[in-house]
Amino acid sequence: MGFISQFLGQILLFIYENLSFGSYGLAIILFTLLVKVLLLPLTVKQYRSSAKLREIQPLIQEIQRKYKNDKEKQTQEMMKIYQEHNCSPTGGCFTSLIQLPILFSLLYVVRSPLTYMFNMTKEQITDLITASGLPEDIATKSGYWQMDVALKSGKLDMIENFGIFDMNLGIVPKLNPFGDPATYLPLLFLVIFAVVTTYLSTKVMMNLTQGNINNPAQNSSKDPKSKSAEDMSASMTKSMMFIAPVMTAFISFQAPAALVLYWLTNNVFQMLQQYFIHKVILKKKEDQVK
Repeated sequence: MGFISQFLGQILLFIYENLSFGSYGLAIILFTLLVKVLLLPLTVKQYRSSAKLREIQPLIQEIQRKYKNDKEKQTQEMMKIYQEHNCSPTGGCFTSLIQLPILFSLLYVVRSPLTYMFNMTKEQITDLITASGLPEDIATKSGYWQMDVALKSGKLDMIENFGIFDMNLGIVPKLNPFGDPATYLPLLFLVIFAVVTTYLSTKVMMNLTQGNINNPAQNSSKDPKSKSAEDMSASMTKSMMFIAPVMTAFISFQAPAALVLYWLTNNVFQMLQQYFIHKVILKKKEDQVK
């Protein structure tokens, strides 16, 4: 993760210093947009692969029915179908897997900006702590101590001003009824928005990619085993709509608000991207085929 974090840190620093007008929040938003644009070709390929898999499902189900007692023959025939239609049963997962190391690497960048954004050595960080008048043992008090040092030393301004309140992207959101409302309430709203957009993004993705899985007219003609498998798949799909937001909420109360902002922005761009791919790119290809 170190190499990826170093690379992402330099990109985030460049955006912060040159494109975001000194706004750390805007830098994260622009960074998220850049990542989505760079991954767009792979994402389009992922959706096309998923669309092909839905198209050949009747053929796959027929093979499973025909060779239900001969697993080896069943596997061979299924591989032939995948090869004939130039698709892979795991093709739709590739882009999702790519985004995981980006997310975890960005967490390192966010929690250690002096190391990954400013390429500072331990000695330089120690000197910065001393010059800023901060306690020497600050590194033992919090897992996100570098953010405190970066903010208080003036290396990185993580305070976003929204007129009626300030938002410190360097602290972890908390359900703290006894804390300062002006500090924790904006972050709580940020978490709520992240959870809601996670639900909406998951729902939009599933509505666009489900295809005919819930089409009663088609399901009525299928054998009971196939229908049962699809019902189970639909149930698991619906469960994800609730599991994903719960996981977002859990992680949001463990990480700095800067990472929550990244996830919120990613969800919004994800919904726009999903709509664009399905309504423009894939639809254009379908029209060309017709």
